Amino acid sequence: MFHSDEYDDDGVDFITPLTVFFVLGIWLVFRRYQDMRSRAIPFRWHGPEAAEPGWIGVTVNNPSLDSHRRDDRLLPPFCPPGREYITSFDPATGMHIHTFVADDGGEITHKIEKAAEAQRLYRGTSFADRRRVIRSLKKWLVENQDVCARVACRDTGKTLVDAALGEILTTCSKMDWLISNGERVLKPESRRTNLMLSYKTSEVHFEPLGVVAAIVSWNYPLHNAWSPILAALFAGNGVVVKCSEHVIWSTTWFVGAVQECLRVCGHNPDLVQLVCCWPNQAEALTKSPIIKHITFIGSEEVGRKVAIAATDHLTPVTLELGGKDPAVIMPATDLNKWISIWMRGIYQNSGQNCIGIERLIVHTSQYDELYMMLLERVAKLTPGSVLPPQAEGYINAIDCGAMISRDRFDFLEQVIQEAKNAGAIIEAGGTRFRHAYHEEGAFFTPTLVGDVPQETRIAQEELFAPVALLMKYDTIEEAIAIANGTRYGLGASVFGPSEEKCMQVAKELECGMVSINDFGVFYLNQDLPFGGVKASGYGRFGGPEGLRSLTNPKAIVVDRWPWLVQTSIPKVLDYPIASLVQSWDFVSGLVGVLYADTWHARFRSLTKLMGATGR
Repeated sequence: MFHSDEYDDDGVDFITPLTVFFVLGIWLVFRRYQDMRSRAIPFRWHGPEAAEPGWIGVTVNNPSLDSHRRDDRLLPPFCPPGREYITSFDPATGMHIHTFVADDGGEITHKIEKAAEAQRLYRGTSFADRRRVIRSLKKWLVENQDVCARVACRDTGKTLVDAALGEILTTCSKMDWLISNGERVLKPESRRTNLMLSYKTSEVHFEPLGVVAAIVSWNYPLHNAWSPILAALFAGNGVVVKCSEHVIWSTTWFVGAVQECLRVCGHNPDLVQLVCCWPNQAEALTKSPIIKHITFIGSEEVGRKVAIAATDHLTPVTLELGGKDPAVIMPATDLNKWISIWMRGIYQNSGQNCIGIERLIVHTSQYDELYMMLLERVAKLTPGSVLPPQAEGYINAIDCGAMISRDRFDFLEQVIQEAKNAGAIIEAGGTRFRHAYHEEGAFFTPTLVGDVPQETRIAQEELFAPVALLMKYDTIEEAIAIANGTRYGLGASVFGPSEEKCMQVAKELECGMVSINDFGVFYLNQDLPFGGVKASGYGRFGGPEGLRSLTNPKAIVVDRWPWLVQTSIPKVLDYPIASLVQSWDFVSGLVGVLYADTWHARFRSLTKLMGATGR
């Protein structure tokens, strides 16, 4: 045997490292096992023909380019009679991409039922299983980002840079966050208890809802489809995505990649369903009793209709609607330092960005300087298509892509003219753009509107276009009033030399998100909730709040020491009650003992409690 002093001097030196290495080895084996269970599985999903660099389609000078309605000359063979169709065009070139049969109510219901059937098995999967799906999708997206960007460009007319920033970078950020934090957010969570229930433990379990729906906009077809799909799958749900008819071609391919990933990972691809229909069939989704949550991204008008339809079955809804995001520029700000950020914030994706900067609010002392800086840059912006056909060398001169269609051009030109009539200055843009190579392209000239009156429509309504508004102020209070002076409240930004003063302004802005000395970075950090206030909607997606909104938070309370103490009903409260006076004294005394604010009051309540018990 060791003597105690020998054990202290020798045994501990020998045993402690061995124990540490043993525990470390067990931990590494466990982590290796976990990583093996959730490692990415490669899969193949070939790009569509229209995304190939050399593809050239038929250009059709037809109203369908704007309305995306049926054009009988473009129907595929063997089309079912009496059905509605959706025609896909490249908005930058006018080339016909494909024509789809629109879903009707029966097909939508069938797709929802298929997702529900697949989810019954999927809801029992582990977090490791779900991480494997997300990791596999991330691996595929990173390795195929070029074709994914071309698909997005072909269907929306955006540039490759805009696709990389708004589609791929943000989606990878979402997947990275889910892989690293999803389990932490959704695993059972211990909650504190109180004195009366100190013998209990309390937990919240986040259980899958079942089948959730996402009705998403067209401006980022990859990200807007994948983001709700990724969150739904990690939460253990099935999901039905309704895409805009403007981007059915690209969304069909992007969702198909997810379904193929599910298949190779051993899950039923029916978990994810894609719906695309005209508005007259949409209630088959929004009023379905199977759908347990709806995420809507789009206009305020349609969002209201979705919210009303969802009341039939009290389906919870998250609404992300319009925005009129301001950038408040504090006095003495270094304009040269931030001009590039403002240009990107305004003209990213041709202004078709829900958190794009629509209003630059600048101090009077710097207004003229900023106006000239912007004018010089805006006048040089070149719209165009980054995909063939185009003149040789032309692609390198493109700054902005097309808009999704020409549908809003009349509105844009009208509100710009109204602003000019009210005293605004327009020296760059203001009209639709007639492209030399793409006569059927939906291009609007990058525009700068200076000295914009607050009461004009252009300052109050969402433009969703490559149009910058420059507004001046004299006091910080006036700047805040201008920023808050619309019905919207989605995102905002504040720029200035003092972060402390910027923070003070940020706290006064009526919105859901603010970037200080930056633009839109609150969306790149997927640990943050995303959403707005006022007419910009309610609810949040993104971050723990968004992920948990796709679950049922179930509270579970259990005895801490069941062998020692459990809840019992005192005789004075047991049915049938012998004396209401006695039972009242007992309960009121108990309340005083637990919650009275002085020890004297608690002692009197204890005396009352014991008296009621002893009668």
